[in-house]
Amino acid sequence: MPAKSKAQQKAAGAALAAKRGETKKSELKGASREMYDSMSETQLEEFAETKRKGLPEHKHS
Repeated sequence: MPAKSKAQQKAAGAALAAKRGETKKSELKGASREMYDSMSETQLEEFAETKRKGLPEHKHS
């Protein structure tokens, strides 16, 4: 499932980096912290690899 906004894609990238040990979990905030706790590495990869062209900055519900 691809990310629906640039913000979601960035948060997934940050959470993925922490899952892989590239950054510390303690450095995560907000959505990226929630994604780290609730999503698998594979799911985070799918969100993080989404192309940003054409995505809105933030998703509106």
